[in-house]
Amino acid sequence: MKPDLTFETLGWKSGARIVAGVDEVGRGPLAGPVTAAAVVLDRDAIPEGLNDSKKLSFARRAALAEAIHATAQVAIVHVSVKEIDALNILRASHLAMERALAQLPVLPDLALIDGNRMPAEIPCPGQTIVKGDAKSLSIAAASIVAKVARDRLMVDLAQQHPGYGWESNAGYPTAVHKKALRDLGVTPHHRRSFAPVRNILYQENSTSL
Repeated sequence: MKPDLTFETLGWKSGARIVAGVDEVGRGPLAGPVTAAAVVLDRDAIPEGLNDSKKLSFARRAALAEAIHATAQVAIVHVSVKEIDALNILRASHLAMERALAQLPVLPDLALIDGNRMPAEIPCPGQTIVKGDAKSLSIAAASIVAKVARDRLMVDLAQQHPGYGWESNAGYPTAVHKKALRDLGVTPHHRRSFAPVRNILYQENSTSL
């Protein structure tokens, strides 16, 4: 399966002049923000090879992200660890999507949302699409720019906090990351509401009593 313009075309035919694809990345990591992107493709300048970001190589994602930024309307939002811990990861990811849509230069008439849950406060009509990044070119584009932006942010954070492997694991709970958590402790960029981090903090607090 490769994404196409089926859902976008249905939207255009129903009167939606501007259709945006929306996706998020970073629900599963133990560290770093959750990131969402909203993308409105130019129908006459769609980059070749758009696909679910997980199916693309690092180099191909980076090249496509550059092409998307050059031809499409793009908004990218990072929702912080503090907000994730205060809200929960599902609500934080929806908040990122809502903010990304709101930050587009022009508000869309229709948002195609990856997944099966509609964010409660999106600023325009929306449609959820399960596995949307593999079905819709607009969502695929959003998945690419969101992942590239978040991965680059995690590389920057890895330079500030070496040893956790964020430059390669992007904050996900790999063996290297979990070992570093035990050996080096919890950083300000770790999600304290996530069990592996919370358990370490609990052990530290218990030891210090």
